[in-house]
Amino acid sequence: MLDMTPTENPRILLVEDDEDLVSAVAEYLTHHGFETHVAHTGDTALAEIERVRPALVVLDIMLPGMDGFQVCRKLRATNASLPVLMLTAKDEDFDRVLGLEIGADEYLVKPVQPRVLLAHIKAMLRRASLDTNSSQSQLTFGRLVINRATRDAMLDGQPLRFTAAEFDLLWLLATRAGHVTHRDYLLRELRGLAEAHDDRSVDARLYRLRKRFPEGIDVQRRIKSIRPHGYLFSVEPW
Repeated sequence: MLDMTPTENPRILLVEDDEDLVSAVAEYLTHHGFETHVAHTGDTALAEIERVRPALVVLDIMLPGMDGFQVCRKLRATNASLPVLMLTAKDEDFDRVLGLEIGADEYLVKPVQPRVLLAHIKAMLRRASLDTNSSQSQLTFGRLVINRATRDAMLDGQPLRFTAAEFDLLWLLATRAGHVTHRDYLLRELRGLAEAHDDRSVDARLYRLRKRFPEGIDVQRRIKSIRPHGYLFSVEPW
């Protein structure tokens, strides 16, 4: 849940060692209604997250001391829901997949235009906010209960831990249970991409999502990959 009241500006923490870049981005985001905070090293990022309680973290990979991957791993050990937008200096599939596997919710390749960064931040915060006006806030599949209002899921009464991005994927698939959900639809809803057949971020996110369920649950059968089209969330009770 976002740590802010309805009248507050969303707090963003920028973790970036390029002072000129971070100054320009911070000014841009502040101009667009965000309360912006900055950490210049990975070693200070976690302390700033604890102090600032941001609604979202923009996290560079290449940082002095602890790198962005290490920061994300440590953060996810204690906080699964805080949205993390990771920045990578190279358009490398390895960086993308690793970032997503350790818990980043989104990634962008640097250099990134401030307006593009702003659009992604707004989209991520929209997905993370509570949707109290939704006519469908809870889904039940036997032992599995998914609650959109509280953004959590219970299996046999026990909570399952998901990152914000993993929960978004779970909810989208569950709302279309019994129907094949195409990858392009998921990319559009989760990442704002109209079409990107070579983008494997949804696959990586689904891999992490399946790993969240306890051993003994045949998740591969209940959340099926229907190649090459997309995925199918089974209506069969868990």
